Order: sequence, then C-alpha cells, then structure tokens
Amino acid sequence: MLSLNMPVHAAPEGISKQQAVSIATQKYPGRVLAVKKKANDYKVKIISDSGKVQVIRIDAKSGEIKRGSKQKQ
Repeated sequence: MLSLNMPVHAAPEGISKQQAVSIATQKYPGRVLAVKKKANDYKVKIISDSGKVQVIRIDAKSGEIKRGSKQKQ
C-alpha cells in the first residue's frame, strides 16, 4: 500500500565532487590539490608526478571534461 504522507526524494542532478575527481584523475593522473564547484563546473587542480599543475574543468551535470589547462610550475 502506498502512503501519500511519505516524503518523496528526488535523485540529485549531476555528479558529485568525488565523481569529478575520479573523472579528472583518469585522464590527468596525479595528486589532487583542490576541488571547487563554481556555477555549473567543478574545477579540479592536479599536480602531476613531473610537477606540472593542471586545472581541469568538469561539467557538474554531465561529467564531461570541458577543459584541461596546464599551468607553469
């Protein structure tokens, strides 16, 4: 029997912070320095074994990599 008094929880839209990190590190291996969510993107900052810092933008809804940019050491 279905009760109409029970709350209905909608599934969260998009990906989690942990999923964004996983997506970024699969393509850009290294140590994660920071993860920030801004607007509709996660920005994942990674330092590679060679010391290069990269900021990877991940679409917070689809999980698609929008951009991976290398920064100077």
